[in-house]
Amino acid sequence: MRDVAYKTTKPGRAGVDQDAILNAVPHPVLVVGQDGVCRYANDAAEQFFQSSRAVLTRRPFSEFVSFGSPLLTLIDQVLESGTSTNEYGVELASPRFGEKPIDIQVSPIVDVPDQDRQVLVLLQERTMAHKMDRQLTHRGAARSVVGMAAVLAHEIKNPLSGIRGAAQLIELSAEPDEKKLTTLICDEVDRIRQLVDRMEIFSDERPVPREAVNIHAVLGHARELAEKGFARHIKFIEEYDPSLPAVHGDRNQLIQVFLNLVKNAAEAINDPDGEIILTTAYRPGVRISVPGSKERVGLPLEICVIDNGAGVPDDLMPHLFDPFVTTKSSGTGLGLALVAKIVGDHGGIIECDSASRRTIFRVLLPMHAGPLPAEGEAPRQVKSSAPSE
Repeated sequence: MRDVAYKTTKPGRAGVDQDAILNAVPHPVLVVGQDGVCRYANDAAEQFFQSSRAVLTRRPFSEFVSFGSPLLTLIDQVLESGTSTNEYGVELASPRFGEKPIDIQVSPIVDVPDQDRQVLVLLQERTMAHKMDRQLTHRGAARSVVGMAAVLAHEIKNPLSGIRGAAQLIELSAEPDEKKLTTLICDEVDRIRQLVDRMEIFSDERPVPREAVNIHAVLGHARELAEKGFARHIKFIEEYDPSLPAVHGDRNQLIQVFLNLVKNAAEAINDPDGEIILTTAYRPGVRISVPGSKERVGLPLEICVIDNGAGVPDDLMPHLFDPFVTTKSSGTGLGLALVAKIVGDHGGIIECDSASRRTIFRVLLPMHAGPLPAEGEAPRQVKSSAPSE
C-alpha cells in the first residue's frame, strides 16, 4: 500500500502525538481514500467495527458495512464534491455488529493531491439516546401495568373464586356430559387466576434488596436450567470477560431476567443450527438515575443474549417491552414487560437490536462498589466463540 497521506505519528504544535489525540476521541474516526481503502482508524473505530487497525487499513472499507450502505454513498459524495456533509439518525448495518443508529459527519481532507483525495469520517452512535428514550418508555409501560394489576387483583380474583366454587357445586349433581363443562369452567378460571397472579408482580414497588452478585454465576444458572428443558437442543456459546466486577442487584430477580431472555431466544430459533450467545463486557461511560433516589450511578456492565433466529418484526420493535405484546399464539406478552420492570428497578437499561439471523438483547447494569462475591461464584473463563459441550 502507498504511504498514508494522513500522518498521525508526528507531534502536534503542543508537542502531543496526533495519534494520541485521535485515540482520545470517544467516537470512531476514520480516513478513507478515493480507492475505497481505509487509511486510518482510531481506537474507537477498532472497537466499533470489531476489527484491528491493521485489518481495517488493509481491506476495502466496503467489506465492513453492508452492501449499499448510506455511509459509502456519503463518502463518495464528499470525495466528488469536496464539501462536508452530515447525516443524522442513519441505520448503519454491518455483518459484524448488525445495525446501529448513528450520526455521520464526512469532511474532505485538504492539502492532499487530487489524485489521492481522502475524507475524514466521524461516526457518533445514537444508541445511548435511544436507550434513554426506550428506558423511559419501559418504565412508563411498567407503571401502567402496576395500576392495572392492582385493579385486576381486587376486582377479578374474588369473583373468580365464586365462579369456581359454583362450578364445583354444580359438578356434584351433574351428568357425565355436563361435568366436562364444569371442568372446563374450573380450568379457565385457574388460567385467568394464574394470569392475574403474574400481573400482581408488577404492583410490587418495594425497593430491590441488592448485594454483590456475580453475573456469570447468574448466567450459568440460567443456562443450566435452559439446557435441561426448553433449550436442550440449542448450542450455547459463552464470551465472558472474566475480570468483570460484581453486579449491584438481586440474584433471584436477575436469574428471572436472563432465564426469560434465554427462553425468548430459544423460542425464536426454528432451525437445527440454532445457537444462543451469552456475552459480558465492561462498557464505562453510561450514567442514569436510580428510581427512588437522587443518586446517579454508572452502568458499565453489559450483558447480551444473542440468538440467530428469525428476528423481531419491525412493527413490533417499538412496543417490544409493552405488556400484552407478543407474536406467540400461546404467549401472554408479560415476559419481556416483567424483564423491563426488573431491569428498571435495578436502575439498569435493556434494549433490543434485531436483524435476520441476529437478535441482541442488551442489558446494562450498575456495578457493586465492593469486593467480588465468594470464591464459589468465581467467573467462568472466556470461551471465545467456541461451542459448548
